[in-house]
Amino acid sequence: MALPWPLLLELLLYGSCFICGIVTAASVTISQGSFDGKCMLYGSVRLNSSSIAVLSSSSPSLCYFVSAISVCVAIFCFSLTLYWIYIACFDGEVKREKLWMNITLGLSGVFLFFLLVTGCILKIGRDRLCDSVLHTVKNITKCEEGQTKPWMSPINGSQFYSRLHSAETAVWVNFFFWLIIAVLVLIQRNKGSEIRTVGEDPSATPSETEPFFNHPGQS
Repeated sequence: MALPWPLLLELLLYGSCFICGIVTAASVTISQGSFDGKCMLYGSVRLNSSSIAVLSSSSPSLCYFVSAISVCVAIFCFSLTLYWIYIACFDGEVKREKLWMNITLGLSGVFLFFLLVTGCILKIGRDRLCDSVLHTVKNITKCEEGQTKPWMSPINGSQFYSRLHSAETAVWVNFFFWLIIAVLVLIQRNKGSEIRTVGEDPSATPSETEPFFNHPGQS
């Protein structure tokens, strides 16, 4: 059975959010692994001879938090997409209850809040790290140029900026998609309410739907 186009668009957005969540979690996790398990958000560096070394780092739980939020959003989107595909393929009727749309709106608000927090953490944390790199390493004018400099083993900073930048971009794209999802669900819920309001109330008795006065000539 074909899905209604608003729901189909919603599922496409869920799929995009799933990809964004995986990109964020993978980028942060790989970046943390490249720094020997250290979370370099809000971190700083120093020069050790001619190589860049870590001076300070954040608690690993900060990077775990960012990854966990992204994974939770990705799992929810993946599960919801599979559910509606199953309904469309094996169930005879695609029906959305107002209660579940209200729950989806509530979850959208929760996800938007945590994605906003995650995006700010990645943005400010990366900027702090980049400020330290720019003030420590000479002869560079952009943070990404620090990727070409030698880093002290066992640290591999060859793509530290690119990975954190990819994670941040994916979070903000994810946030934007969830805004669209919330608007779509809100429109569908209100449209359903309008249809029920215009149509006859199925719970009304015949006496409630009859006029108070009979027309002239009627017994």
